[in-house]
Amino acid sequence: MELDLITFLIVCPLVFLGALVDAVAGGGGLIALPAYLLAGVPAHMALGTNKCSSCLGTVVSAFRLWRAGYLHVGAALPAVVCAFLGSVGGAKAALLVPEHVFQILLVVMLPVAAFFVFRKKAIPAEREPMDERRRLMIIALSALVCGAYDGFYGPGAGTFMLLAFTFWGRLGVKEASGEMKAVNLASNTAAFVTFAATGEVIWALGLTAALFGIAGHYIGAGLVIKNGTRIVRPIIAVVLVILFVKTGWELLA
Repeated sequence: MELDLITFLIVCPLVFLGALVDAVAGGGGLIALPAYLLAGVPAHMALGTNKCSSCLGTVVSAFRLWRAGYLHVGAALPAVVCAFLGSVGGAKAALLVPEHVFQILLVVMLPVAAFFVFRKKAIPAEREPMDERRRLMIIALSALVCGAYDGFYGPGAGTFMLLAFTFWGRLGVKEASGEMKAVNLASNTAAFVTFAATGEVIWALGLTAALFGIAGHYIGAGLVIKNGTRIVRPIIAVVLVILFVKTGWELLA
């Protein structure tokens, strides 16, 4: 594919915006991925190139949350491994399962996710008491399922992880955001490697967009550190509504 200035002018600002949203509450792919498609990048190359810019940006937000004490690497490691394996399996399943099957499941799941978001105690501000082995298993299983979804389809995967880590894992929102970024990085990396191995990455575009993604993730992580639940809840709600409308429209089209 030949690249021109217009391609970069379309993709880079939207990747920045998507990265900012992604760092706060996941779901940045809802903005970044359509940017590549709007610029005329073929679908598989759009997926692979988006994973390139997303991976590099996620490293920044994960690092910043780790520096702030909201990401405990040892505790997150089992979930990271599960997400990586799930994402590899999801990417392979994408070759076998029709995409509309997952879209139907997504339309069913989104109202349920929205219900938990709007519940008063759906997103705890602080870690709540729970048996630590049980918490570890819940987070690892959630990472495996969300990682598989991320590898296969992608949009909203980080949002679903954040909801699972807070509602079922009972982590505080800032700690959940830190673990979500580490897990999301693992699933993004697995999918990126899969696409790169098949030549579905436009490196010049992906690496340039990554600079804007890094800026967005840096700013977004700062918003999480400063505002916590106040900013996370409304952004999750917006992401879920956009994802529901987008997926429903694709099914009806």
